[in-house]
This record gives sequence, structure tokens and C-alpha cells, in this order.
Amino acid sequence: MDLINKLIVGDSLNSLRKLPDGVVDCVVTSPPYWALRNYDTNPVKWPDGWVGELGLEPNFEQYITHLCDIFDEVKRTLKDTGTCWVNIGDTYGGSCMGLSYVGHCKGKNSILPDDLSYMPKVAHSRGKYNKCLLMIPFRFALEMQSRGWIVRNVIIWQKPNCTPQSMKDRFTVDFEYLFFFVKSPKYYFEQQIEPFKESTIKRCQGGCGRNKGEHYQGLSKENYEKIQQKVLNGELKGKNKRAVWNISTSPFRGAHFAVYPPKLIEIPIKAGCPEGGLVLDPFMGSGTTAMVAEKLNRNWLGIELNPEYAQMAEERLKNAA
Repeated sequence: MDLINKLIVGDSLNSLRKLPDGVVDCVVTSPPYWALRNYDTNPVKWPDGWVGELGLEPNFEQYITHLCDIFDEVKRTLKDTGTCWVNIGDTYGGSCMGLSYVGHCKGKNSILPDDLSYMPKVAHSRGKYNKCLLMIPFRFALEMQSRGWIVRNVIIWQKPNCTPQSMKDRFTVDFEYLFFFVKSPKYYFEQQIEPFKESTIKRCQGGCGRNKGEHYQGLSKENYEKIQQKVLNGELKGKNKRAVWNISTSPFRGAHFAVYPPKLIEIPIKAGCPEGGLVLDPFMGSGTTAMVAEKLNRNWLGIELNPEYAQMAEERLKNAA
């Protein structure tokens, strides 16, 4: 089965089941968030008998079960040295989720139907969860952990240009989570280096840490001075990349509403996939993962349930070539 630069149209669970074991080097994806959007795709029949679209389950427990069932198959297709990066957002309980969109989005690009038929699906979790952040990303990560995944990092994607929010009784949420999972303790990883700021180099030139005692910032004075000298000599160009990534969202003119910026996923692909390796996105959407993979000389494999989004991704990739 040819898997190189191929887009499979179908649901993620059944499509993944047809893939061979241990062929993927890296997974970078963002699944549908729970109860936030209705993508109006063909309903999927799940092993527990429920029929519907991932993200529109009647409760978040079932959503997490379905999502982790998919990632069980992802894990099987992943090489032992592979890495898995998942961008996922949270949901507030008791919210009507996107009601304002009805008046603004019409026709082909509409997120939600005009007749409010989506309301029983997304006006959810009232009662004890009303107005409560549901902590879905962490429920997902803990379930992934219980199914054998190793959680290496919780990365914060901080959005300096986040959309303004109208509420007055809490703070504006300007970030999402990116989880870094692996299936075995030894895996491919290329360290990503952040260049030192000019102010850091100037502090080293001024002898920073000279009077800070024997164990400044957890280092012996001797080791700290060695590092300081390497910075001054140009041997040490920067520091290990931190886990808070300040990256602006970027516009996309297509009809897909959940597009992460290419800059966000350049980092996981560079760090977690060797050149020439295979990057899988089981929720391909508009094709951003594939586009970035090609740019970075990696192969890609995508799965997308919605035929319109699949066509959009193919056109986008053709135009980017």
C-alpha cells in the first residue's frame, strides 16, 4: 500500500485500521474539539454503537474514549522511535457554543445550521459543570497515559493575536495545549535551539553569576563559568527551546474553521521527524500538516472524513507546490 503523500478520504478509526504496523515516523494533528463545532460530515458508527461525528458525543467521557480509540490505532502505526504531537483545546460546560455564528455564517461556509438543530448536541453539561472549564485536554492526556503513551511535554501555544472574548467574569483565554507523546523511552528527537538574546550575551560579558554563590541556578560555580565562557567564545549558540511557544494565528480563506498556523507545527516536525520520514495527520482538514511536511522535506499521509475538506487540502497543496 503506497502511503507516501497520500490523502485518504474516510473516518480516522477505520482508515487507520487498514494501515500496516510501525510505518509512521511522526504524528502531528489537531482533532475536532468536543462540542465546539458541527462540521456536518457523514456520521460514523463507533464500536460502542453510537453513530455521529467525533466531537458531538452527548458527553465528554464518550468523546475521550472515541478519541483515544483512534490514537490506539495511531500508536500501532507509529514506529517505536516515533513521536506524536496533539493540539487540543478545552470547552466550558453549560455553554451554547457558537450561537453567535448562526447570524454571521451562511450557506456552504456555515459552522452551524440555521434551524438550531445542533442545540441538543452542544448546549451541554449543565448542572454541576455549568460555567466550569471541563479540563478536556488533561482528561485526554491522562487517558492516553493509561493506555501506554508516555507524556513528554505539555506545550503552551500562546496566541498574541487571540480573538477578543465578551465575558466579564473571567480572563480571556489566549492559549491552547500541544501534547508531546511517545510510545517508547528511546525515540527520534532533534533538539531545537533558541538563539541567545543580545542581553544574555552582554550579561555573560559582564561576568553574570560571579557573586551568586557556589551553586548558582543549580550549577556549580565551575560549571557555570564553563558555560559562560562557551557563550562568549561562540561555542554555545543558544538554549534548549522552552515549552511556551508564542505564535500568532494565521488567516486561511478556505471554508475550514480550525486551521492551525504553519509556524506552530514546523517545530514538532523538525524535532520529531527525520528528513525523508513520514508524517501522519489523521484529521487532515485543510492540509496544513502536509503543506509544512513537504516544505521541510518530509513525506506525509493524511486522513480526512469530509470530502469537501479533502478536496480543499489537495487544491491547497497543488497551489503551494
